[in-house]
Amino acid sequence: MAAAGKQLMSSADTDQAEDSRLTRWVNTAITTRPWTVVFVFVVITAVFLGAIAVSEGEEEAGADQFTEGSDAQEAFDEIQEEFRDEGRDTGGTTAQLFVEDDRNVLSKPSLLRMLTFQDRIETEDGLRVESSTSPASLVAEQLDPDATTAEDKYRTIERTPQRQLDQAIADADETAGLPVSTDFKPESGSASVAQVAITYNTPPNAETSDTADLQFQTQDIADSIEGYESGENVILFGDAIIEEETLQLLSDTAIVVFPAAIILIIFFLGVAYRDPIDLMLGLVSLVLTFIWTFGFMTLAEIPFSDQLITVFALLLAVGIDFGIHIINRYREERELGKQIEESMRITTQQLLIALLIVTLTTVFSLLANLISDVTRDFGIVGTAGIIFTFLIFGIFLPAGKVGADTLREGTRFPEFGTSPLGKEDSALGRVLTVGVTISKVAPVVFLVTVLALGVGATAYGTGVDTEFDEQAFFPDEDRIEQYESLPGPLQPGEYTFIQVLSYLEDDFEQGFQDSVTIYVDDNDLRSDRGLTEIDRALYDPDDAFKSEGRQADAESILSVIESHESADPEFARTVQRYDGSGDGIPDRNVDVVYDDLFDSPAGDQARDRLTTDRTGAVIDVQVDVDAEQEEAVAAARALAEDMRLDATATGQLVIFESILEEITDASLNSLLVAFVLTMVFLVLSYWWLEGRAVYGVLNLVPVLLAVALLAGSMRAFDIPLSPINAPILSVSIGLGVDYTVHFMHRFVDEFEDGKSIQDALQTTVRGTGGALTGSMLTTVSGLGVLYLALIPLIMEFGLLLALGVFYAWLSSVLVLPSAIVVWDRVSTGEFVPSWLARA
Repeated sequence: MAAAGKQLMSSADTDQAEDSRLTRWVNTAITTRPWTVVFVFVVITAVFLGAIAVSEGEEEAGADQFTEGSDAQEAFDEIQEEFRDEGRDTGGTTAQLFVEDDRNVLSKPSLLRMLTFQDRIETEDGLRVESSTSPASLVAEQLDPDATTAEDKYRTIERTPQRQLDQAIADADETAGLPVSTDFKPESGSASVAQVAITYNTPPNAETSDTADLQFQTQDIADSIEGYESGENVILFGDAIIEEETLQLLSDTAIVVFPAAIILIIFFLGVAYRDPIDLMLGLVSLVLTFIWTFGFMTLAEIPFSDQLITVFALLLAVGIDFGIHIINRYREERELGKQIEESMRITTQQLLIALLIVTLTTVFSLLANLISDVTRDFGIVGTAGIIFTFLIFGIFLPAGKVGADTLREGTRFPEFGTSPLGKEDSALGRVLTVGVTISKVAPVVFLVTVLALGVGATAYGTGVDTEFDEQAFFPDEDRIEQYESLPGPLQPGEYTFIQVLSYLEDDFEQGFQDSVTIYVDDNDLRSDRGLTEIDRALYDPDDAFKSEGRQADAESILSVIESHESADPEFARTVQRYDGSGDGIPDRNVDVVYDDLFDSPAGDQARDRLTTDRTGAVIDVQVDVDAEQEEAVAAARALAEDMRLDATATGQLVIFESILEEITDASLNSLLVAFVLTMVFLVLSYWWLEGRAVYGVLNLVPVLLAVALLAGSMRAFDIPLSPINAPILSVSIGLGVDYTVHFMHRFVDEFEDGKSIQDALQTTVRGTGGALTGSMLTTVSGLGVLYLALIPLIMEFGLLLALGVFYAWLSSVLVLPSAIVVWDRVSTGEFVPSWLARA
């Protein structure tokens, strides 16, 4: 062991000279012109602030931010373009009004209220309601087919005796299917919940805010009707409202989480620094980091989103770590009696290389996310933010510290806590030496046990589930109730999504997304086999689909033909004329059938299912309520592939499943890329700086353990892999390296100064280990506050990030000492023959 120490010492002077060349210009600027350095950073900050001030501050929230670029999304967009550009005014945007009445939502007074609502929204100037359908309108049409307006239908219902009305309700359900809850009783004409479908005449590219305004106006009209109260017995629901509510979730989360995080961070930073000036320097540095990163996002035109909240949490973790290390190391030198400039020169000379290594390895873990569209923005913004963190905490904070201490030295400003964390005579210092004690007693046994634990955690973590849909962005009712108990300004807004989801699942026995879409883009739709092929594809459906007999429950151009055929005898004769096989499916001169259908009252319905050039068709297949998302999507893809037409499975379920598959692949690929890049970089760095590539390998032992424990924790805490937390595994490598590099770099410095391996470990674990502990406590508490977030995905990410930091700290101070001792025994030939050790 002594020989190894001497061999290392032989290169110490050379390594320090290299360090000197690398850090000389930074040290000179920091120690001789600190206020000039501070001024430069202030000017750059002003530039970024200016960019933020003139920007419009774009935001993205919900599932849409992750779906762009997938094949299923492109097919869905093509449907929107094809079927909204058919020369029609209808079909722009839809919404539903859920009406609840525990006594009977189909009573005559309730039906009349529905028709009053429909009449007001259809006649309101500027509301752009094209049409509306409700149980009341369907019952009125059953009673009087000539009643076309809501006003006519109101009079029809009003004049109908109750017994006749009950019969009309039962008949309307049999012929048209009333949109009412599953507790509907035809014999008494009663149900508890009803849906009113609304179609707005909006342009294809209408802004979300514009359509949301229309839907909120509709909600106001519902509130104006006696007996209706939004949020109580009526709920209006639409896609635009969902998008507005997801953005509102971001705001409601920020109002609670950010103040709580700031309070905890200030408290723990105060404990770590124990000096108001140092505390202020650390906080200002964090603020500058956030401003620079926001400014970069503005200049790069990257909108703020749920996922990027996690970037700022990561920057918080790394920034706190860097700051505490700089101040703590500086205090160690000051305690030895060195002057301000000399203390900071030694601090930056030793730490800037470590900070640079941490920064670059974290950058590698972030750049690994560029391989996926889902995590690309996270990788770009995170990379820029980490570089800014290095510059601000590696240059600005030391310069500010030198300037502040120089001013304070000549004044009577009182002294506060200036001792470093983890001193030998402190309780923390004694606790931190546990890992060193283990490395003395049983390093091999401990290391083998830890590695076995890591392998087990990895195997267990492979069973992590995946999840991605709109529901994942919304909290449950219990979470909302907890927030509602907060003081007034902190209380959340109203979220209709949760109530609507409850209606869909409990009263209508369907999920939020209850269908998949098959988009057919094929000229053969005009051929004799086009309709026959659609019918064949829907026959004998997969168990994941709802079915009627042996036919899938689906809306297609065929269902429109069948519906109009039963209502129009003349059209029925046309269908029969061009049905050569007698199966009810036109298979000759189908263009003639299409012409008649488009010119009929069912023309708009037909254009919703078939383009006017007869080359594109949409088929919506209903999913069985018990089917899992993965099962339904697999069935939809199989149906599309089995068709003898050019067909693509799409719709929200398919799009979400595509993103899940992508993030699963991306998380594993980015983890592998991050690990390989980090390993190569660390090995080369330590070989160049210290002449020992093995130091880079030793760095990765606790990192791999931390990643394994994090993967196992995801499954143990039932946290599924999602677009928000997809980068966590690759990022955890960067977090782990952040802690191990600081430990290893300090150990090498102490070891090369001639100390024994145990003495070097003792000094390292008390000095750098104390800073690591302060950083861990501050970061875990600050990031753990994300667990208070309203958005479940952010809440889960906060927990994972806090666990990742804790595991990185624990494995560094507990495992790395034993790894170093075992390596030392191997390198000195204690475990292996000398020739093998030399090799």
